Amino acid sequence: MGIPLTPAKPLNVGIIGCGAIIAQYLGNFRRLDSVNLVAVADLDPARAQAVADSYEGVRALGVDELLAADDVELVLNLTIPAAHAEIALKAIAAGKSVYGEKPLAATTEEAKKVLEAAAAAGVVVGCAPDTVLGTGIQTARKAIDDGLIGAPVSATATMATPGHERWHPNPDFYYQPGGGPLLDMGPYYVSALVTLLGPVVSVVGAASHTRTERTIGSGPREGQTVPVDIDSHVTGVLVHASGALSTLFMSFDAVKTKSPNIEIHGEKGSLIVPDPNHFDGDVQLFALGSEDWETLPVSAGYKDSGRGFGIADLAATPAGQEPRAGGQLAFHALEVMESVLASAKSGHAVAIKSTTPRPAAVELTELATAVHA
Repeated sequence: MGIPLTPAKPLNVGIIGCGAIIAQYLGNFRRLDSVNLVAVADLDPARAQAVADSYEGVRALGVDELLAADDVELVLNLTIPAAHAEIALKAIAAGKSVYGEKPLAATTEEAKKVLEAAAAAGVVVGCAPDTVLGTGIQTARKAIDDGLIGAPVSATATMATPGHERWHPNPDFYYQPGGGPLLDMGPYYVSALVTLLGPVVSVVGAASHTRTERTIGSGPREGQTVPVDIDSHVTGVLVHASGALSTLFMSFDAVKTKSPNIEIHGEKGSLIVPDPNHFDGDVQLFALGSEDWETLPVSAGYKDSGRGFGIADLAATPAGQEPRAGGQLAFHALEVMESVLASAKSGHAVAIKSTTPRPAAVELTELATAVHA
């Protein structure tokens, strides 16, 4: 088993954005020796104060105050996607490293500015999803690296739901430019595919939509309709530098599927990979000549992990090295998704300009337990 992540000193973190997702980060930060939460900020001061009141040693600040705080070393950016680049650039200008929720920015043009500014300032950029560091994806990766399926040939990645308006009280964003099934859930799937099979060199895409409006199914706006201004069903083929081909199926139009979230096929066997939106899950192998699927033992990744473990991994990454849930991987995934949508509009294959090293594998690791009130 790998050693716990225990850098010489904890990384002091300040959070900007105190919406619903912050609860998952707070729960895991209490478990991590390598992360020390010192401050939070939100456009709504009451939300920031509520978080500070619930977490000993944390103070509520204004956004500008947090960015200027001397004891904040890394800003965790939990703002809406449209604000990701703006907040990241302000944090970098203040000399702080940044870790953001997905996507890295709303567009690759904005994301490029973030990475260039960070390189010039000598700070680090990390980005969700860090689900790829959990035992599910990492056990599958180890199976591939150990040759259990031979040379990878292809993969399928499937996400099917009839639409978020059925449960989300304000689903408008999902059906406007910047939304849609690929940009919403694609970061999990594309990041996992790159972790498993390596970077992508070109893509071909096709897309469609079945409805021009959606009806909200719950909450105070139940029964109201929202316009659909994006394609709600996207299919893409990713050509990896290794030669493997991945097929994406991302839909807000399909009712249900029995397809695995991710399936990898090789010369000597096939793997069922668990949901990349989760940190764990069973990995199943069907080896050539076998009679049935075999569930593989957990053999790699951070055990019992969750949102925020990517920051712990970043804190333990030696200076000058790219963290596993780093800006390069996030940028590459964003370009792949943008390019699938561009190909769907043009009808032509699109070459991917960026690349990224396949992130280093994670040994089976149980993090030390922190003591945070």
